[in-house]
Amino acid sequence: MASRLQSENWTEDTICPICLDFFKDPVILDCGHNFCRPCIILCWEKKLNSCPECKAAFQERNMKHNRALANLAEKARQLKLNPKAEESELRCEEHQDELKLFCETDKKLICYTCRDSREHKSYNFLPIKEAVEICKDQLKSFLDSLALKKSAVLETELKQKGKISEVRTQSNNLQSHITSEFSKMHQILTEKEQRLLRDLREEEERILESMEKNLREIQEKLNSIEEKRLKLRKQVQQKDDLIFLKVREYIAGQFSETSQPQNN
Repeated sequence: MASRLQSENWTEDTICPICLDFFKDPVILDCGHNFCRPCIILCWEKKLNSCPECKAAFQERNMKHNRALANLAEKARQLKLNPKAEESELRCEEHQDELKLFCETDKKLICYTCRDSREHKSYNFLPIKEAVEICKDQLKSFLDSLALKKSAVLETELKQKGKISEVRTQSNNLQSHITSEFSKMHQILTEKEQRLLRDLREEEERILESMEKNLREIQEKLNSIEEKRLKLRKQVQQKDDLIFLKVREYIAGQFSETSQPQNN
């Protein structure tokens, strides 16, 4: 029993993961996984440029013949096909007969004794080889369906990446446009600011010039009034009556001019 299990363990390594049969002309890919040459070529004809096992993508479709695995697969094939290879036979645990049939109802392998028993009286049976072929066809159909779905998803992914790239490009262009427009607006506002400040300074100078001129005239009048005031005070303080009366008319005239209102 242990020898049979050991045989099953090493023969599993000689099964192609695509066709689920012994390797035929096995090749090894760059990722280290092995497939039948016809199987991997068929996959790659569908433009799935990757490893069906680990999904590693390849830029080039490189494959190398695996001679050691080819020899091992051939030995496993001969072992399975040789009726004298006792350890390669699968036997019923209950009757110890070789398992020759597949029960479609119970979905398990049975022997002829199990088939003839009352328990399996109305069940459906298939030869193992035929059941394997049906199962392989189903699995291949699933693989084809998954390949189509993957292709559709990859196409959707590519379109989504294109849309993302387009949005980023449009956003960058819009940002550049906004920056440029605000730069122009800032330049216009700066020029307008300088122009308004210049006009303000010119208007300020014009108004101040007139006001300062008026101020100078006012100051001159103040100086004139102060000068007359001092002269008048000096005359008032005159102690000589004759001299005081002599200049009376002059003093009255000066006072009269000083007292007259000034028109602006």
